[in-house]
Amino acid sequence: MPTHLDNEQSLVAAAQAGDSDAFVTLLNQYSRHIYRVGLSITGNHQDAEDVLQESSLKAYRAIAEFQGKSRFYSWLVRIAVNVALGKLRKRALWKESSLDEPREGEDGGYIPLEIESWGDDPEKACLNNELQQLLAEVIQKLDPKSRTIFTLRDVEKFTIEETAKLLGLSIPVVKTRLLRSRLKLREELTKYFGKDARNAMPTSRR
Repeated sequence: MPTHLDNEQSLVAAAQAGDSDAFVTLLNQYSRHIYRVGLSITGNHQDAEDVLQESSLKAYRAIAEFQGKSRFYSWLVRIAVNVALGKLRKRALWKESSLDEPREGEDGGYIPLEIESWGDDPEKACLNNELQQLLAEVIQKLDPKSRTIFTLRDVEKFTIEETAKLLGLSIPVVKTRLLRSRLKLREELTKYFGKDARNAMPTSRR
């Protein structure tokens, strides 16, 4: 998640007063993160560019409505997520499905909702460009809902509670979908790297 700017409140205040330069400064701080969110959700570079442009325009038009009850970045991401999901709906990719049923393990038991996290910064697990590319490809194999949740929680570092609020989902649903996403990513990375893939993953828990 982007580092909070010491002067962000003053920039927001200036932008709300009509200072377009202040608004551009805010966008420049977060634009690459908004693009990454758009790309992860839509899986398409052109759509990601559109998400960045459309969400920036929407934010500019609605800046006066921002009340400072959340971080500016959280507010901006909420707009970007809505824009990205709108594109998926147009492509009939955002289909309703049951999200909160537990996953049954091989021994007949159910896998708990808490598993090892990817660490403070998932990108640190990317040891080189090849691994970064592989991880991006694996994320795109997830269904749109799962990769949206994974992106917000494990890439952009929103909390479970913040992710649930941004997407209008319950916390158990987010936890279950995040669990499945992490399991799927581990499975795909293990196929590529073998047993060493698990050893390369951070072991700290959320």
